[in-house]
Amino acid sequence: MKRIVPGLLIAAFWLFLVLYGPGLLFSAVVAVVVLIAADEYARMVDSRHLPPVERWGVNLLLAGPALAVCLLPRPVVLPGALLLTLLAMTGYFLIRYKELSDSFALFCRLVFGTVYIGFLGAHVLLLRGLPEGASWLIIATAITAGSDSAAYFVGRAWGRRKLCPNISPNKTVEGALAGIAAGVVAAAFFALVLLDEVHWPLLIFSAFFLGLIGIAGDLTESIIKRGTGTKDSGSCLAGHGGILDRADSLLFVCPVLYYLLLFSVS
Repeated sequence: MKRIVPGLLIAAFWLFLVLYGPGLLFSAVVAVVVLIAADEYARMVDSRHLPPVERWGVNLLLAGPALAVCLLPRPVVLPGALLLTLLAMTGYFLIRYKELSDSFALFCRLVFGTVYIGFLGAHVLLLRGLPEGASWLIIATAITAGSDSAAYFVGRAWGRRKLCPNISPNKTVEGALAGIAAGVVAAAFFALVLLDEVHWPLLIFSAFFLGLIGIAGDLTESIIKRGTGTKDSGSCLAGHGGILDRADSLLFVCPVLYYLLLFSVS
């Protein structure tokens, strides 16, 4: 119950926010979530004991591209925001270079974080801004949530073959296949409920492909946690870990779905 009740509350809030929340409120919530995710990531990869002002300055750089899109939700903003953020990150390291014991490793980790948190996270807003984008964002969420749940339960009950034992020993091939199948079913259900017209070939292909992408996103966070000796990215979600523990798959799925939809319309 400690996991189920908070999970249901989070899901209900997200559903209402995405489908009915005004754009300003949605952008504000995403901005807060991205900043928390940036703080989680920074604390995993940067062990320095920084003063709060500098720590949150680093967090702002990690989240910079997404925050820029929150302020001005247009696709054209994202490339420039990413470039400016990377330049600012470079400037920060030029200033701090002599004080760092392993500056190149930390530089790579934080630059990757800018892409991982800021660039990928910005696509949550861009996806919602597409025609029927709110519905598609719920479908993307349903794919990742359905896939995670099915993979967990089937993997524990019947999983035998390890998927990526060196990265995540508990994930199994059987669980992954069940997760992909559950993601397709979840996508079909929400598409019937939310979309005005369902293009089934696109939906089935997208759901199957996004199930694979979601697994890649999950394993990517596992690489980060294994490389930094971290069990959970945070503890703000009452029994569900941190923001990144819940949104790792969605960070990969939203950008891929965004460009799939752009390509299918053009």
